[in-house]
Amino acid sequence: MSQDAVQIIARGPRLVAEAAAVAIDSDPTLEGATYSILEEDEDHDVWRIDAFPTEPFEIDGLTALLAGYPQLTVSVDKLADADWLAMSLSGLPPVRAGRFFVYGAHDTGRAPVNAVKLRIEAGAAFGTGHHGTTEGCLSAYDDLIKARRFDKVLDVGCGTGVLAIAAARTGSRVAVGTDIDRDSVRIANENATINDATARFVHANGLNDRLVAGQAPYDLVFANILARPLIGLAQDIKGALKPGGIAILSGLLRSQERMVRAAYLSRGFRMVKRLHRDAWATLVLERP
Repeated sequence: MSQDAVQIIARGPRLVAEAAAVAIDSDPTLEGATYSILEEDEDHDVWRIDAFPTEPFEIDGLTALLAGYPQLTVSVDKLADADWLAMSLSGLPPVRAGRFFVYGAHDTGRAPVNAVKLRIEAGAAFGTGHHGTTEGCLSAYDDLIKARRFDKVLDVGCGTGVLAIAAARTGSRVAVGTDIDRDSVRIANENATINDATARFVHANGLNDRLVAGQAPYDLVFANILARPLIGLAQDIKGALKPGGIAILSGLLRSQERMVRAAYLSRGFRMVKRLHRDAWATLVLERP
């Protein structure tokens, strides 16, 4: 990031913040914008959106969009000319999600003895385990592998690769991940090496890559992306799964849960479980 890098913060009631987050997801010009939404003050119903635009048009688009919600208090703060991502990650505590312990290099040596240790370096990718969607996926997966194992796992929109790496580290013979961002694929492969995991990651849009299609059908598919792509990929994810296979879906807000669930139930999926972390939802569904 340059010295002109900024952080946009918007605070307000949950329903308003969620509506603004849905609007960000629905705006095609902001498709690559990085943001999070979380509860800041439960007693006073204050929720916060943190956005980190990387291009001038994202700054303009986000500020204009958020200005359309007068109940939100919006501020734009300049970030210092420094490695802001590394600095922010150094202040994040490790995450425990079931048997999984996700940490960065700054927390090496702090992992419990009985945990599956996942050292994840984010770089320019998304998915360190601190976000409610990643934590939700790991917790859902941890519950599932108490009763069964998944020989072949696909991670759609892999980010840092943490989900496929978690699968590879807990017995999956095949763990494949895809992402539309080349930097994410590079970082995910580096993280696989760091964790001595057999997971493989490829740059691909959709599920038609030769490596992905060649390993199908899968026992489990992770898709931690956004609501609209989740809906658009419903049939493809069904086709990539074995009968009885499991889909763990996240990247959607609680307010988007109903429409995503409907897209999969209409294709014969059975709802197994749902988890909520902050404003985010994780859905676990089974292909009949």
